Amino acid sequence: MPKSEYTCDCNVIHEEAVKYISSVLPPPEVTGRAATFFKVLGDPTRVRMIWALSRKEMCVCDLANVMGMTKSAVSHQLSTLRNANLVSFRREGKTVYYSLADEHVKHMLESGMEHVHP
Repeated sequence: MPKSEYTCDCNVIHEEAVKYISSVLPPPEVTGRAATFFKVLGDPTRVRMIWALSRKEMCVCDLANVMGMTKSAVSHQLSTLRNANLVSFRREGKTVYYSLADEHVKHMLESGMEHVHP
C-alpha cells in the first residue's frame, strides 16, 4: 500500500506540542455545544433565515413570505434555532418578532459567507 504524502510516517510524540494543546483544548461539553451550533447551521434554510434575521427583526408571517414557506415550516425551523440559542423573540400583542440572539451569531454567519463567497 503506497504511503500518502498527507500521512505522518513517524512514531515520534512531540511532547511540547501535546502538552500545550492538552492545556488549552476546550472541554468536551464546550466542543459539543460548538458542534451543535455548526450542525444547526448545516441546513441551508436555517442559514437563509439567520441571514434574513441578521438584517431585520421579522415576524413569522413575514419570514414565511420571504422564505417561500408555510408559517408552520418556518415555526419549526425557528424552534430549532431557539433551542440552539441562535434566535430570540419578543411578543407584541398577537405578533411574535424574531431576531438574532446576539452579535456573535451575525459575525459567525458573515465569516462563513465570506469564506465561501470570494
